[in-house]
Amino acid sequence: MNETAMPIDPTSAQFATEHFFRHESARLVATLAGQFGAQRLQWVEDVVQEALVRALQTWPYRGVPDNPAAWLTQTARHLALDQLRREQRWNEREEGISAEQARWMAVPVDKAPSDDAHLRDDTLRLMFVCCHPQLSAEAQIALALRTLCGLSPAEIAAAFVTSEAAISKRLVRARQRIRELALPFELPEAHELPQRLDAVLASLYLLFNEGYKASSGEHLVRSDLCHEAIRLTELLATHPATGQQQCHALLALMLLSASRLPARTDDAGGILRLHEQDRSLWDQSLIHRGIQHLQLSARGDTLTQYHLEAGIAACHSTAANHAATNWARILTLYDQLVQLTPSPVVALNRAIAVGRVHGAQCGLEALAAVQGLEGYLSLHAALGTFAAELHQPQAAAAHYRRALALATLPSERSFFELQIASCETASPANAIK
Repeated sequence: MNETAMPIDPTSAQFATEHFFRHESARLVATLAGQFGAQRLQWVEDVVQEALVRALQTWPYRGVPDNPAAWLTQTARHLALDQLRREQRWNEREEGISAEQARWMAVPVDKAPSDDAHLRDDTLRLMFVCCHPQLSAEAQIALALRTLCGLSPAEIAAAFVTSEAAISKRLVRARQRIRELALPFELPEAHELPQRLDAVLASLYLLFNEGYKASSGEHLVRSDLCHEAIRLTELLATHPATGQQQCHALLALMLLSASRLPARTDDAGGILRLHEQDRSLWDQSLIHRGIQHLQLSARGDTLTQYHLEAGIAACHSTAANHAATNWARILTLYDQLVQLTPSPVVALNRAIAVGRVHGAQCGLEALAAVQGLEGYLSLHAALGTFAAELHQPQAAAAHYRRALALATLPSERSFFELQIASCETASPANAIK
């Protein structure tokens, strides 16, 4: 290992540690699970966590290594081997462990194996293990998001619109089931891929969504998650065994949505709504690639939610300006989507499209019919927007206050505080004064 390190203050060292660990933890978990078996998944996660602790203890004083990812990898490998040696039931395997260690140590750390192409990618391999059909669909996706995508139980709960406690219990049951089944760390046979592919795609979809609009933290956008989701989905879309229409559709959705990331916030990190964004900042190369994959997804009779959502994203991405957006087409696609995958969130988004096509009053009426999202920030934000457009500042302010109470990001809180202030300024009571 290259021991050269750059001087750094403790605060910056902690930031760097958390940054690199967030990016590298999934790869480390996948690599170690491949070596020691998916049935030891919880143990592997603990080893990786311990590697972070070592980094937090070491880097503030010795500096961040030139190759932080390699440092974490090597530390995690040493910790794993040390723990195995201490386990009585591994004593008889000491010779095999030593041989495995020798093989690892023969590879220079700064040239440690990187992600292989396609489904040889360790992260994708473990995703397919997590998405075993003997686990419930919800457990498959939650486990993949936690283990491989590094999302916290709270972030996963936000994706599922449920409680953190429910997700934590789901994860415990899933890990226990993996141990009971002694699931191997291997890809299923080609004929078994379809029954697992849907859960893998659903996990990547939710990973991208968390990056596109974070549920916690300091920033609205987490582009690292978006680009990792794109990378993994592209591996699936370009592999002959998994390159099905729904893979191309999901990849199209991600690329078209990611094209707008640079314009979603202002220089201070404030939220910019679609009609406020500078479209010259939109990444045209991503839009072009997205349209290409959308065309590939249409080669066949398959129609999934990813096809419809990618079509909606294409309507936004290809419009010359906000006024030119084909909202009628978007509403038609939402009508199809609500039939295909009915859910309160889809109904919410369809209601917004109704308001754009038929006017704010119709939008409010459509939103009033949405059930099960009383604690969902986007519902109250949409209600406030339509009320403001109907020149009902007091009603709009009430909705925005509800949204503010639910906001978890600084940018969200600032946004709703500005909207409330604007509504109060426009209030008839203030106008009389």
